[in-house]
Amino acid sequence: MPAFVSEAAVSHNAPYIDPQWPRDVQLYQPLPDTQMTLHDNANCLAVKTLLHMNDLDFRVMPRTNAEQMSPTGKVPFLRADEHLVAEWEPIMAFVNAKKYNLSSHLEVWQKAEMKAYMSLVENVLKPAELWSSWCDEDTAFQVTMPRYGSPYPWPLNTVLARRKQWAVCTIMKALGWRDKTAEQVYEEVNRCCSALSNRLGSSNYFFGHHQANKAISGTKAPLRRQQAEDREQRPR
Repeated sequence: MPAFVSEAAVSHNAPYIDPQWPRDVQLYQPLPDTQMTLHDNANCLAVKTLLHMNDLDFRVMPRTNAEQMSPTGKVPFLRADEHLVAEWEPIMAFVNAKKYNLSSHLEVWQKAEMKAYMSLVENVLKPAELWSSWCDEDTAFQVTMPRYGSPYPWPLNTVLARRKQWAVCTIMKALGWRDKTAEQVYEEVNRCCSALSNRLGSSNYFFGHHQANKAISGTKAPLRRQQAEDREQRPR
């Protein structure tokens, strides 16, 4: 039976993780064209980019019940041999444990600064994605909920979509985002993007050019190729 690999368990010192990249790694996600929501799409693209930039082989497995298959209830998740690794940070830690680390060339202060900007994205852009998808009523009822429940018949599609909306809005309330107005959310996003833009300046990368070739191939062509692959693959 596959073992769930948590973020805490995946570390460079974890004795049971083989440093070799497994064969036939599978990345599970919702259906990209009809079901996937904005937040899930961003997470899936982030993981695919990470894997492509490290030149790691994997297969995308679109499934209508990918969220229910995930050990954490969130997508995407990897199946690698006996391991199930779900969500962005545990997957990144799992890749790093395999000795694939795009930030290995950075200085200590650069790694600290990079973590600060990653935290900014986690604390602003991701909540903004969830808010705009599930808490903004027009978007939620016209776009997100129909997409989320699209694989299922009525009334199951409505029940599942409303249950998901309630769960997300509960999280947003705990984070202090539930009652924000659209203008407040856009202002938060604008400040976050301005901070990232100011740090980037006229450069193509945040820190040096060490990964220039991989970054180009990892963020452009592979994503276009992956989009074509997503459309070709359907649930069996």
